[in-house]
Amino acid sequence: MAHQGFLQFFAKDRTFRPRKRFEPGTMKFNLHKQANASLNSGIDLKDVVRLPQGEDTNDWIAVHVVDFFNRINLLYGTICEYCTEQTCPTMSGGPKYEYHWCDGGNYKKPTALPAPQYISLLMEWVEAQINDEHIFPVRVGVPFPKNYMQVIKKMLTRLFRVFVHVYIHHFDKLVALGAEAHINTCYKHFYYFVTEYSLVDKKELEPLRDMTERICH
Repeated sequence: MAHQGFLQFFAKDRTFRPRKRFEPGTMKFNLHKQANASLNSGIDLKDVVRLPQGEDTNDWIAVHVVDFFNRINLLYGTICEYCTEQTCPTMSGGPKYEYHWCDGGNYKKPTALPAPQYISLLMEWVEAQINDEHIFPVRVGVPFPKNYMQVIKKMLTRLFRVFVHVYIHHFDKLVALGAEAHINTCYKHFYYFVTEYSLVDKKELEPLRDMTERICH
């Protein structure tokens, strides 16, 4: 029953933030469809993340960043009612890891925040980057900026922290919802992708190393 409830949750497509979509007919929409078709066909996830022949690496990465943002957003949405300022007064991954928010705007210095506030700011920040056409050009022929990979690495590093918090502090809730297999697949896909293209520093991956070794063979 828990699994059925979880599927119904996803069927409603509930998210706690609006989602970015690709316009049908665009090159990125076709890449997005190609990536999803591979993912749904049961192909090994290590093969799914490899760049299709003749495709541009930057486009391929852009499509996946948007997709990961949507999926992680949705996953966090399933447990966000259990992640409160009372239950999670810091954005942490167990006693050894704590993340402080800094965006150069309202938070010019790294600031300790409750997990839900940190994650909300993180999602807003990622969404703003995705919607910025100077970083994610949508028109054919418009080049990616010189700092593109730098921004991508920062986005994926921050999104990884949501996995860290959810796995370490809310995994029991995901199991109760029947969502364990779903988040594991999502995590494996993310992990294989960021390691294939060296997009997240090894020390950032450390909090989930034991679990990664267990599920990502």
